[in-house]
Amino acid sequence: MTDIASRVAEFMSERDLFARHLGIELLELRPGYSRVGLNLQPHMVNGLGIPHGSVIFALADFGFAAACNSHGRAAVALSMDIHFLRSPAPDARLEGETTEVRRGHRTALYRMTVNDAEGNAVAELHGMAYRKDTQFLADGDQRSAISD
Repeated sequence: MTDIASRVAEFMSERDLFARHLGIELLELRPGYSRVGLNLQPHMVNGLGIPHGSVIFALADFGFAAACNSHGRAAVALSMDIHFLRSPAPDARLEGETTEVRRGHRTALYRMTVNDAEGNAVAELHGMAYRKDTQFLADGDQRSAISD
């Protein structure tokens, strides 16, 4: 992991309280790429007894955020679309992978996939990020990890 990616990984893992609450793990991060994981829990099912789509989306969204910010420049989502391909088992292990397709000065496009432990495709997503002017601080100061 590059120094910048390491600082971003630490920042994301510590500060994204929603992802932490869900149990999402940042497994790998390098510039323009991330891999994340999640063990589905019994409370993550919808009324039909299958994993809630919002949990699958949240896993992919966290991976998207990590990959978008992995260059050290703060980025936020402009849009995301999701295609659910299969319902995983309620107790499945899911992994998401995000790959940068194109990065420009202000916007960047990412492709995300979510698979179960057997490698079955659960969802595919595309996300467009807006790249802000703010940078992650070189010293990794957690008091204000992003400067204005």
